Amino acid sequence: VQLQASGGGLAQAGGSQRLSCTASGRTFRGYAVAWFRQAPGKEREFVAGIARSGSNTYYSDSVKGRFTISSDNAKNTVYLQMNSLKPDDTGVYYCAAGNRVIEIDINMKDAYDHWGQGTLVTVSS
Repeated sequence: VQLQASGGGLAQAGGSQRLSCTASGRTFRGYAVAWFRQAPGKEREFVAGIARSGSNTYYSDSVKGRFTISSDNAKNTVYLQMNSLKPDDTGVYYCAAGNRVIEIDINMKDAYDHWGQGTLVTVSS
């Protein structure tokens, strides 16, 4: 499955953005899908994920209550709605998918087989 991430750009602190991750070649059915981000000079970190069942979602503590991950199966797209943005949210955001990801590993980047190209989000203070 090929992934295309989009929707990044410049935002002000307190603002909102929505990222999209669209699959080509197949649907997300049976795949766990997650968003990771990487700030300059830092490791890539988990942000949010949807389990393979499609019914459970997970968030890092730093975004819980501010970000929402959702899926639209008809459009083969997973979204990341980001509200109350902070400068610390700045980074390149990557979507990832895997059909062997178990829920306990959903925050582990090594569990995913497919990655999008990344989209840059810059939050100014």
